[in-house]
Amino acid sequence: MNLHEYQSKRVFAEYGVPVPAGKVAANEHDAVAAARELPGPLWVVKAQVHAGGRGKAGGVRLCRSPAEVGKAAAAMLGTRLVTIQTGAEGLPVESVYVESGSAIERELYLSLLLDRERSRLAFVASAAGGMNIEEVAAKEPHRILRVDIDPAAGLQGFQCRRIAFGLGLAGTQIAEFERIARALYRLYLERDLALIEVNPLIVTKDGRLVALDAKINVDANALFRQPEFVALRDPSQEDPMERDASEHELNYVSLDGDIACMVNGAGLAMATMDLIKLHGGAPANFLDVGGTATAERVTAAFRLILSNRRVRAVLVNIFGGIVRCDVIAEGIVLAVRQVGVAVPVIVRLEGTNADKARKILAASGLAIAAAKDLTDAATKAVRLARRGGAR
Repeated sequence: MNLHEYQSKRVFAEYGVPVPAGKVAANEHDAVAAARELPGPLWVVKAQVHAGGRGKAGGVRLCRSPAEVGKAAAAMLGTRLVTIQTGAEGLPVESVYVESGSAIERELYLSLLLDRERSRLAFVASAAGGMNIEEVAAKEPHRILRVDIDPAAGLQGFQCRRIAFGLGLAGTQIAEFERIARALYRLYLERDLALIEVNPLIVTKDGRLVALDAKINVDANALFRQPEFVALRDPSQEDPMERDASEHELNYVSLDGDIACMVNGAGLAMATMDLIKLHGGAPANFLDVGGTATAERVTAAFRLILSNRRVRAVLVNIFGGIVRCDVIAEGIVLAVRQVGVAVPVIVRLEGTNADKARKILAASGLAIAAAKDLTDAATKAVRLARRGGAR
């Protein structure tokens, strides 16, 4: 779960990470009032969306008067900001963050994330922070610094100094950077985070370090331990289909293809999508109904995937282990009848009560294509999707 910048900066401040003074505003009047309360003579207005790349997309504007702040806020609020991370539809701007301008000497990059391959938390940093950090990582990877933290030892002082020296910091900035790094490390562990990103972490003209931006992603599996973060969730920034899926305890991710997938188990779902691609198709989604799927949940899954107007076929691939295939079959029949499925449905069922499940599907009288194996299911789905035409 992502937090907005203004929310992340409040959390940063709680942990002693220096941030500029700022106020959130939901309308032009509040933005002007915020600018009058904050130190000038420069202010920055930032669109609050859960995406990076705001600066290049016009979502960050420098203003020289409260009146300019109001105009900038009015131009952003109520629009959809399209960045390199949002897709073509963009994200709605329902609030802006008005912040005192900073005298920037240098822009650095700093993040803390989990490296699953190494089972370590990693600090990643670069002296080339700012809007072009993605290009730096792609074209000049030698400018990216990395320090892996042993969970048994924790963050060490020499590791903080290694990053600080690599960022070109000197004098009192070394100790200041270590304080920031240790605060972020403590924040990451105590609040069950998945990612912290500061881009840029600036060096001001008087030599101070300040987090000019802040991004926090909270581990969704740990939200039951972080109720204060649950209260900060902004549903408007989430994919509507993914939001509906979470309400039915479905693991769903929207994709750009036209073959909807309904599978139990993340690994099997990935294999199903790979086979669709291998045979020339494109998956419309990742959908894992879980190991304890019920007929009601399967019906909810059908409603969800068919709300995507791009879908031309539905591929159901279930391996019955914990979940029984006959329960899934009953859910498929119920869903096709209730939802009014107008696209081809291809079903591959194996495992517990698979034979019983096939009989349920055959006796339903519905136009459901059975598949003998996964390859057969994928090829049928691709063929029928091509034949289906526009909905």
